[in-house]
Amino acid sequence: MSIKPGIFRLFWHYHRVLLCLAAMMIAAVWLCYLAAPLVTSAVLSSALRQSTPLVLGALCGILCERAGVMNIGIEGQMLFAAFIGFVAQTATGNLPAAVLAALLAGALMGCLLAFMSVSLRVDQIVGGSVINILALGLTGFFYHAGTAAGGKLPAVPLGPLKDIPLVGPVLFNNPPVTYAAVVLVGAVHFFLFHTPWGLRLRAVGEHPRAADSQGISVVGVRYAAVAAGGALAGLAGAFLSLEAVGSFERAMTSGRGFVALAVMIFGKWMPFGAWGAAMLFGLASALQTQLQFAHQVIIPHQFIGMLPYLLTIFVLAGFIGRSRPPAAVGQPYEKE
Repeated sequence: MSIKPGIFRLFWHYHRVLLCLAAMMIAAVWLCYLAAPLVTSAVLSSALRQSTPLVLGALCGILCERAGVMNIGIEGQMLFAAFIGFVAQTATGNLPAAVLAALLAGALMGCLLAFMSVSLRVDQIVGGSVINILALGLTGFFYHAGTAAGGKLPAVPLGPLKDIPLVGPVLFNNPPVTYAAVVLVGAVHFFLFHTPWGLRLRAVGEHPRAADSQGISVVGVRYAAVAAGGALAGLAGAFLSLEAVGSFERAMTSGRGFVALAVMIFGKWMPFGAWGAAMLFGLASALQTQLQFAHQVIIPHQFIGMLPYLLTIFVLAGFIGRSRPPAAVGQPYEKE
């Protein structure tokens, strides 16, 4: 069967456009760096940090929805893990142990979602809403405002790499969770598209009955995917309370879990696409923070603070109908 040459021309044209856009963006960033190096480095570093919980939440959604489980409880998983991580740090004074506690808390919330969605076959939107409400209620009830801050994960400079102009301060002088988020993007992509386990997970999300006929445990795969996704959301929560802030506040996720869902859709359920979308949202957040501190800007700070959320609305409005989710997402499976 021959493939029409026009397909190759279209493929090359599409990637040529992307390469041109990337080159233009790099040139624009370099010009900004030459004009204001400190401000440019600060904005890009802030964009990378702001994107970290978003890309981790999006990776959580990708694992869950690629396995066929719709997860709108990312917000609650992140919030609960942030609280447990902070409590563990306050109790033990050990930051690595606190991060591990946050990971386990996120995985536990993932198992709860899997139990409701897979075993009980509860409507998956309702199950995610239960996670969000439960996390908000529990953390609000047990949190005491007078609890002392437990400390933050410090930045880990990567030797001489941090001295590279522009790139060094942005990419090679970050705390551990930020590095982990970048590594996990590639790890999740490799797992999904280059391993037999990833193939089984995607098969369960696309056609669970066919996967079941080949001896794949649909229930087992969905439980594992949702628990692993919960652990990633837990790492996002650990970033908020143990790396970004060093303390816990009620509802400190501030809608990041829902923005992560928009990032996942914008990235078309692909890890690298989600990372690019998260960087876009992170850049919007970094710019709005920079504008709020610019004294010459006369725009009210309330409007500036709306930028990331307006971007979320535009993305959802423009991409929900154009992005194709996994075929079996949101559909409970009952073995015959």
